[in-house]
Amino acid sequence: MNAPLDPRTLVALPLVDSRFVVPGIKCAGCIGKIERELARLDGVAAVRVNFSARRVAVRHDPAMSEDVLVAALAGIGFDAQPVTRAAPAADDAERRQLLRALAVAGFGMMNVMLLSVSVWSGAEGATRDLFHWLSALIAMPVIAYAGRPFFASAAKALRHGRTNMDVPISIGVLLATGLSLYEVVAGGEHAYFDGATMLLFFLLAGRALDAAMRGRTRAEIGALLSRMGRSAGIVQPDGGVRRVAAERIEPGMTMLVAAGESLAADGTVEAGHSAIDNAMLTGESRPEPVAPGTAVHAGTINLLQPLRVRVTAAAEDTAIAEIARLMEEAGQSRGRYVRIADRASRLYAPAVHSLAALSFAGWMLAGAGLHQALVVAIAVLIITCPCAMGLAVPAAQVVAAGALMKRGLLVKDGSALERLAEVDTVLFDKTGTLTMGEPQPCLDGLDPADRAIARALAQNSRHPLSRGLVRALEATGVSPAPLERVEERAGEGVFGTARGIAVALCKGAEDGGAMTVTLVVGERRMPVVFADGLRPDAGQSIRALGDMGLDSRILSGDRIEAVAPVARALGLFARGSAGPQAKLAELERLAAAGRRPLMVGDGLNDGPALAAAHASIAPGTASDVSQQAADAVFVGAGLMPVALGVRVARATMRVVRQNFAFAVLYNLLAVPLAIAGLVTPLIAAVAMSVSSLAVVLNSLRLAKAAG
Repeated sequence: MNAPLDPRTLVALPLVDSRFVVPGIKCAGCIGKIERELARLDGVAAVRVNFSARRVAVRHDPAMSEDVLVAALAGIGFDAQPVTRAAPAADDAERRQLLRALAVAGFGMMNVMLLSVSVWSGAEGATRDLFHWLSALIAMPVIAYAGRPFFASAAKALRHGRTNMDVPISIGVLLATGLSLYEVVAGGEHAYFDGATMLLFFLLAGRALDAAMRGRTRAEIGALLSRMGRSAGIVQPDGGVRRVAAERIEPGMTMLVAAGESLAADGTVEAGHSAIDNAMLTGESRPEPVAPGTAVHAGTINLLQPLRVRVTAAAEDTAIAEIARLMEEAGQSRGRYVRIADRASRLYAPAVHSLAALSFAGWMLAGAGLHQALVVAIAVLIITCPCAMGLAVPAAQVVAAGALMKRGLLVKDGSALERLAEVDTVLFDKTGTLTMGEPQPCLDGLDPADRAIARALAQNSRHPLSRGLVRALEATGVSPAPLERVEERAGEGVFGTARGIAVALCKGAEDGGAMTVTLVVGERRMPVVFADGLRPDAGQSIRALGDMGLDSRILSGDRIEAVAPVARALGLFARGSAGPQAKLAELERLAAAGRRPLMVGDGLNDGPALAAAHASIAPGTASDVSQQAADAVFVGAGLMPVALGVRVARATMRVVRQNFAFAVLYNLLAVPLAIAGLVTPLIAAVAMSVSSLAVVLNSLRLAKAAG
């Protein structure tokens, strides 16, 4: 293996980043192996493994090809593909394979358990042997098929001289199956196919959930990048316009962006005046006027008039692509929970198998004979099956998630409850989170005739405030007045005449950050103020969070003038004009201070912060990207599900700790009895089932916690 570069020499190198899909990453041992071995390559500056996404990022000398890195990964037992070449269908195929294996394992487990009940009930002789043979006929193909993900991974690891968590799993399943088959052929009293199929079922369920979460991560990034225009009209040297795919746009080109079109690249306006819906980057609902010299970004929407835009950044160099990268990197911090759980599993399985082997050896040395020693070893394996411990967390999480769903909070990731229980600070976005996100006009100063003129003018504009005014007037039954010579002027408003009188709907003066338009009828000027009202229970929810000891704050992309009234109404500290990077920096500052923040936001600009926060929640009206990036989504007009989620999450963790305590106590009492030969495999199976049932019943108490 080549020696690593001196870090001092790397500063002068024009390093590049390469990313690889590595499906074989299964445990913390895999992470350490990859990071150590690749770091030894000459030309590699840094290696980072994203466990949850099964991705490896390598910063290296540009003279080193990606093929060299792929070969290096293959040399240590990991198949890899560059992300740019890897088909997204690969992960989908893995998920489908796991779901098929899970279904087969579930079918086998239920049928074998049904046959085992008859044996446990006292079936003897030929009847018992028949049930054992039927169990074998069902279990053998089920184990062979459902166990493939574990067997293949374990075999590859052993071929390359390493281990992973699939090695002890495979040993346990194959040993239990082999001994069971021996018992069936020998006409023994007990077979253990039920334990083998049950173990596979629970393990596959965990793998399938993990694969689903990785699919969600890909969906987050895909939904974000889909906001970019897929193509743009590029002005040619001869003055013509040709549509060009977004990935083929280059800096220096000139885009012609029509009204209502999404920009496909970052750039600077060369010609034209319009308004841009920039909410995806700033979170602010107010459209921003643009003129020659104004910077605009991919994914934003041109609202009013055509624009000529000189491209400054395209494809992966755009601001929206940078947000996608921030989301991917921020989500990596959650991997530590997976690593901790994986280390525990890797320690638990070898300990159980070693204990069974020692029990077998001890009884053999005591002269008990091969059969008796095998029976004791099997009893130890069964009674120490980690079903109760394995159910300790998911059973509580499933019950809690179901109870929260009935109260309007949809928890998408069971581990999110653990993080939600640990939060001590809540950061709220303003627009669409603390407020309803739909500015409503105050129409009190307008008489019926003025309202009819206002509707007639507003319905001729694409401006969001005009559309909001139309909806409000429609709701009150106002019909539009007849107008003549109606004209919308970019950045100015809508103008016309009504019965010979000049009328207009134009931008109004700002008052404390409030959004206003001005209705002009002849010499009269009537301001129409728009207000984005608070959620009806916002104050009550903030107080509930405070009662639980949480510090609530506002962290918004809106201007501070727009944020300040909401902060005063709720009695919260507020920070405005915070873009995606600023929100990430604030989260990092809180984390460095030992805080565990909960981010609650709805805008596309909140995506990286939602991914980076210790826990995150988005409203049901949020953008697709924000909903996918968040750990939970609340529905309805109320904000109380946020406080309820924290309270139930804390109760869930208390129940989880109780479940773990019971599982450990069960093993401390049962294992010595099994080693002493005082527990038969039948009693071991019953004890294992009772321990699992106790954990489930304890978890069901959480259904009342959300009441």
